[in-house]
Amino acid sequence: MEFTTALFYAFSAIMILAAIRVITARNPVYAALFLVLSFFSAAAIWLLLKAEFLAIVLVLVYVGAVMVLFLFVVMMLDINIEKMREGFWGYLPVAAGIGVVIVLQMAAVIWRGFLKPDEQIPAVSATIGTTKELGKLIYTQYIYAFEIAAVILLLAIVAAVALTLRRRKDIKYFDPSAAVKVKASDRLRIVKMKAESDRNNDQPAAPAAEQK
Repeated sequence: MEFTTALFYAFSAIMILAAIRVITARNPVYAALFLVLSFFSAAAIWLLLKAEFLAIVLVLVYVGAVMVLFLFVVMMLDINIEKMREGFWGYLPVAAGIGVVIVLQMAAVIWRGFLKPDEQIPAVSATIGTTKELGKLIYTQYIYAFEIAAVILLLAIVAAVALTLRRRKDIKYFDPSAAVKVKASDRLRIVKMKAESDRNNDQPAAPAAEQK
């Protein structure tokens, strides 16, 4: 067995065990840390396949941004774990069905390689990890799918902004369009008034000085 093959099996085993601990850990912080471990193991497998760009993106995007945000939310919010686990067994049949479908799909892909071991598969590991080749594929062969994904993400961003701008009775609402239309003359108005003072009339007269 070659050294790279041994590394592949080692990282695969670590990733599978970490993925199992993600769904079995009772503490959400531990589950998130096991998910980080599974991401690092997947990135190591990408490196073994000479896909350096995908490995770096997996670490930077998911581990560096998504998981940090998830841990921040979990640790800052007061989440009732027992209440969240009340309906856990009710979703088990659906989760098991989805898991079986995923396993069957992966088995079908792997089994095809065992049925036809002599079939020549084009080597793409030399160029799959470079940004140049990915850019060529995205903007030529997969241009329509890429643009559809961009439109969906844009709609998600607009929807998130619209949800934050909704009017609520318990908070003060700020209308950005009304703030933009305000002119400098509407913010401040200077009124000239005659200076008046009733200080001398309101105060009692000072007592006369005592004579010696």
